[in-house]
Amino acid sequence: MPQNNARDNTTDEGASLVDSRTAAWRLLTTLGLVALGNSSMYVVSVVLPAVQAEFGVGRGAASLPYTLMMVSLGLGGIFTGRLADRHGIAPVLTMGAAAVCAGYLWAALSPSIWSFGLAHALLGFLGGAATFAPLMADTTLWWAKRRGMAVAVCASGNYLAGAVWPPLAQWGITHYGWRPTYMVLGLVCGVGMTLLALRMRQPPPALNAAAAAPVAGRASPSDRPFGLPPAQAQWWLCVAGVACCVAMAMPQVHIVAYCTDLGYGAVRGAEMLSVMLLCGIVSRLVSGWICDHIGGIRTLLLGSALQGLALLLFLPFNGLVPLYVISGLFGLFQGGIVPSYAIIVREHFSPREAGARVGAVIMATMLGMALGGWMSGFIFDQTGSYRAAFLNGIAWNLLNVSIASWLYWRTRTGGGATARWRAG
Repeated sequence: MPQNNARDNTTDEGASLVDSRTAAWRLLTTLGLVALGNSSMYVVSVVLPAVQAEFGVGRGAASLPYTLMMVSLGLGGIFTGRLADRHGIAPVLTMGAAAVCAGYLWAALSPSIWSFGLAHALLGFLGGAATFAPLMADTTLWWAKRRGMAVAVCASGNYLAGAVWPPLAQWGITHYGWRPTYMVLGLVCGVGMTLLALRMRQPPPALNAAAAAPVAGRASPSDRPFGLPPAQAQWWLCVAGVACCVAMAMPQVHIVAYCTDLGYGAVRGAEMLSVMLLCGIVSRLVSGWICDHIGGIRTLLLGSALQGLALLLFLPFNGLVPLYVISGLFGLFQGGIVPSYAIIVREHFSPREAGARVGAVIMATMLGMALGGWMSGFIFDQTGSYRAAFLNGIAWNLLNVSIASWLYWRTRTGGGATARWRAG
């Protein structure tokens, strides 16, 4: 058979599986796993008013389950990532399915806000974590030329969860209550993840030198990313990750409660959250395409600047129709921010360290989401308004823009000479 046809007949090993039809089917399965495993990240926002009323706590205390879940999700990403490196992704996903089912059931039977919060910590640490950072790392091992787009599709499962589950959960809460709704979610997501995990048993292909070689137009890894010692460059990326996601969490976590306070009701808030995250799917796909053309750091800078603009729009406009529009814009602007960090690490750091460094930066973004969710609720309790919480998010977003601008400036002035972009 002619050598040119070798790529058309993918085998079980070697670079022939990279960018192949097998990789595409695996990516589709990954999308479903992320959508199921990360459902609790958005359902907890919908249930926040009902939980606050039932347990008789303040808005800040009612936001703690989200905070615990996001912190656990970040820490669990490192833990589940290491397990996947040792034992493969399929056993980790099966464990995650069991944790998602158990976490939802535990939360449904919780007698207090603290028990409810600990249940969400389990949902994050072993449930959601198994279907986020490890799957993003697994995706990078199956794609080369379209790695940015593939990682974006994988990460879009997170926003697919945000588009699908909030309105379904709100319908269940309205008709049956939040506890029965949580029980059904646990069974549906747990069983679904278990079935999909069976399709992930094939190990990633061994990337040969040709597949691992830099693609034209991509930044090259360096021993001094951005002209900095690797540890220092990593630290700045982690700070940027915290800052952008503190800002990102404000609308995502509190839009339902915000609409309730304005008198529009929780149903409208859940619809806005769904619109926001559905637009986030479009954003992640477009940002993946942009990443493949201009690189991770410039994609991060673009997304962060636009996210800040959307946050500013929440201040003068609080009508029902404007809030729908701004929620959609916010989703369109910020969806590609988190996936861009994975691409930045692959472009600027040694490939041998990519897995651990991606996990660390993703953990920082989860910490930012956790801090932002709690901080916004705390500020509301202190001021009785979300205006100060929006201003707080804008300030953190400015910090992210500043760091991204500085890192990009270093790539343009010789600080990151080895990571400059090559024409064509």
